[in-house]
Amino acid sequence: MKIKKYDTFIMGHISKDENVFQGKTVNETGGAVVYSSCSSYAISHKTGILTKLSFKDGKHLEIFSILKENIITLDSKNTTSIRNIYHTEDKERRTCTALSIADPFEISDIPDNIDSRIFHFAGLISGEFDNEMIKFLHNRGKIALDVQGFLRTVGENKKMVFKDWKEKKEYLPYIDYLKTDAAEAEIMTGTKDRKKAAEMLFGWGAKEIMITHNKEVLIYNGKKYYTCPLKPRNLSGRTGRGDTCFSAYITERLDKGIKEALLFATALVSLKMEKPGPFKGTRDKVEDYIKKFY
Repeated sequence: MKIKKYDTFIMGHISKDENVFQGKTVNETGGAVVYSSCSSYAISHKTGILTKLSFKDGKHLEIFSILKENIITLDSKNTTSIRNIYHTEDKERRTCTALSIADPFEISDIPDNIDSRIFHFAGLISGEFDNEMIKFLHNRGKIALDVQGFLRTVGENKKMVFKDWKEKKEYLPYIDYLKTDAAEAEIMTGTKDRKKAAEMLFGWGAKEIMITHNKEVLIYNGKKYYTCPLKPRNLSGRTGRGDTCFSAYITERLDKGIKEALLFATALVSLKMEKPGPFKGTRDKVEDYIKKFY
């Protein structure tokens, strides 16, 4: 069996999204795995994907930028589908409803021939992954995890609500890169202070913490805080902000320091937020953006 080598191997459900904004509904193909993979691939990092969906919805795989040989697609009874109703101009407040959910990922879904420097858990809904996958893959590469896929739970009437990850203290020590947004960090730690929240998450075992906010991105590594402002000129591409930023950051961190990787990732996502859909720019465009606005 031929070994497949990647910088990042991203796992997560693709989603058939219904996005409702200012009374208009737009059907789009989304999911953290989509925005994350397009981000890392666009800036020339070798990217692999593991996703699950009903094969009857195979057309949604066309959203991916990378070669089909680097996409592992597993059949599921259903494809995840989410309705997002945005309540504010900046799209910071939204109501999410799970219309359907794909089958969860298990350890047996991970091929033995995958050799990746990073294994990225890019989930959408709690229960998407068997938690033991974290410990299992910890021995094969760095673990990057977005807590959205472990906090966002389907409640009454299929409405999504955020609940703390009960097993967080068991699994955080296995996580090299942890991503939360400000609200998720508060749910996990009980504090609105992002720096204090990052300290607590580090204390529980995570090695490097990213906390995203609508104004800036914060990184904490147990020694120092790093922040970088977001500078988009419009918010038409707000959806997928955190996924895009996290994926760019962790792949840049493979051969760069925190400060440099954070600047690049924050500039990249600022540029992405100006246009709907996954990031399809280039490294040169990001560098130009940095020169103009940073």
